[in-house]
Amino acid sequence: MKILSLLIAFVLPLTIAAQNKTTITIANNSTLDRKEAVTAIKWEKILLSYPQLDTSNFVVINSVTQKQIPYQLEHRGQTTIQNLLVQIDLKAKSSLKLLIQKGKSEKFTAKTYARFVPERLDDFAWENDKIAFRAYGKALEKTEGDAYGFDVWVKSTSKLVLNDRYKRNDYHIDHGDGLDYYHVGYTLGAGNMAPFVKDTIRYSGNYQQWKILDNGPLRTTFQLIYDSWNAGGIKIQAVKTITIDAGSQLNRIENLYTFNDTKPLAVVVGIIKREKPGVISLNEQQGIMGYWEPTFEKDGTTAVGSILTSPIETMWVNKEQLLAKTFVKNNEPIIYYAGAAWDKAEKITNAQQWFKYLDHFQEELKNPLVVSVK
Repeated sequence: MKILSLLIAFVLPLTIAAQNKTTITIANNSTLDRKEAVTAIKWEKILLSYPQLDTSNFVVINSVTQKQIPYQLEHRGQTTIQNLLVQIDLKAKSSLKLLIQKGKSEKFTAKTYARFVPERLDDFAWENDKIAFRAYGKALEKTEGDAYGFDVWVKSTSKLVLNDRYKRNDYHIDHGDGLDYYHVGYTLGAGNMAPFVKDTIRYSGNYQQWKILDNGPLRTTFQLIYDSWNAGGIKIQAVKTITIDAGSQLNRIENLYTFNDTKPLAVVVGIIKREKPGVISLNEQQGIMGYWEPTFEKDGTTAVGSILTSPIETMWVNKEQLLAKTFVKNNEPIIYYAGAAWDKAEKITNAQQWFKYLDHFQEELKNPLVVSVK
């Protein structure tokens, strides 16, 4: 009896301890080093291992350094938590162990952000610690300043700058952290997508509704909803779900087109081309389209690129833009990536580095990190 009591006394604390901590192993099985990688761990798997987890009182610890690492509870627009997001560096062919345990979390600096900007004609703007973008809303539609594609706001700081720039209302001049000198006009700008019907790009109107699903600190996701329009005789509606991660030059863009046709719909991703010579890279086989723009005097050089995950029929360059053509089915999402960089941020400073970045990004997509929870 005494032996049984001792066994219970020994086992019970271990059981309780197991309920107050869990281990996450993240493995990089590829030959690529991963830097600033935002990684998602299914929340339901964490709860299976740690059912008593208090979302208001836990920390994520690097098992080697014993330091806290930044995290985010991702909802994807749901009331319940979908994923735990962490940002890590991980060398090729290596793994990292993280511990989830009780504790007061440090306050980490937000690295992503988005908002509706009604004070500037219904802009919707978003950014991370590398780059910023905006899409144009209904208040700008059919005005002199209207534009169809995605705009780029270049940055030379890791700080979030959107609110300060809109408050100054002087964002076409570099005040030490970057500016907006990117021109969109009646093109797809920095990687927007549109139907391509009867050999013509069928631009929609500007977005009509918006919805933020998550807003930092490591990942921001939102939706832009477009009213139906006539695309060369086909009535189409679109919802664009855009995600920007900390540390990334590219957005993840998931478009859902709804139309009354059983045949696949041709669509194109576009990047506006400048009048002066730049450096262009079209890789149909890998679905990568890259552009190193000509330098704009004191404003520097902007790089723009896109990566499609669906098969490419063709890529080409016309007078106005670089284009990549693929197909979508009715009410089935299509996912691609698009974004930009600025040489004055001093991270990517020439065309070769930019094209290498796009190639590396595409390889990361093909070799995702492997996550296990115990």
